[in-house]
Amino acid sequence: MPLKTILVGLTTKDNTATLLNFAVPLARKHGAHLIGLHTLEAIEVYPGIAMHIDAGVFAEFSRNQEEEADAIEAIFDAHTKTEDFVCEYRRVKAQSKTAADRIVESARAADLVIMAHADDDVDRYDQRGIQRTVIQQSGRPVIIVPLGYDGPEIGNKIVLGWSDTREAARAAHDLLMVANAEAEVTVLRVERNSSDELDDYDLLDLSSALARHDLNVNVRHVPQGAQGIGDVLVQSAFEQGAGLVVTGAFGHSNVYDFVVGATSHSLLRDAKLPVLFSK
Repeated sequence: MPLKTILVGLTTKDNTATLLNFAVPLARKHGAHLIGLHTLEAIEVYPGIAMHIDAGVFAEFSRNQEEEADAIEAIFDAHTKTEDFVCEYRRVKAQSKTAADRIVESARAADLVIMAHADDDVDRYDQRGIQRTVIQQSGRPVIIVPLGYDGPEIGNKIVLGWSDTREAARAAHDLLMVANAEAEVTVLRVERNSSDELDDYDLLDLSSALARHDLNVNVRHVPQGAQGIGDVLVQSAFEQGAGLVVTGAFGHSNVYDFVVGATSHSLLRDAKLPVLFSK
């Protein structure tokens, strides 16, 4: 499927330049419509709590919101003003919904969503956990970019984390949108116990399917050892010079993720490379 609509979630001015340095070359390469979306926070008033908020407080709150949005728009314009593809900046009021809800609404019409890692130092309260919400609820692939990332364009070398799950299957086919012609794709299964690679029929079948898209595909089985699966994926990507990790996301229940921990959480928190998540 061609990549024709890219949505970039611009949460704060601190990460806007990093995201656009990543997204603009991708949009240029595909001739895609690039949308930069920033949400304005609403003051939450809780029923049953008697309180008076002075009009001046509302005015100052709104002024701060608009100043942040103006700063983000200025950065967006500086990165896109010389481009030939369509660039659109959206300033959306959260109103009675959360920032995540607003991004999810726009994401469902996009081919790909790009967001930054969480940054507790600058993210607004209503933006906490927004990456996970968009991945889980938008139905679209989401690339999460590390804070301050300044790596190469993605698409030439990709590591796909494979398991026998629906989410991994979605991820395998979503990577076709961003893979360059004749890109090197490593399909990697991280295992607790060694096994015969020739008996791994589903992985070999998938690799053949990806190769039919003119990709150079190789298969790897890597023991997990003492590391988490997310650490193994990122380490393998660095070893091979890959610019993108692709993986299925949040295939377990919330209870499992909370008690045991999961690959998606570790990659969202710690990955030093961009990661494409598919749910």
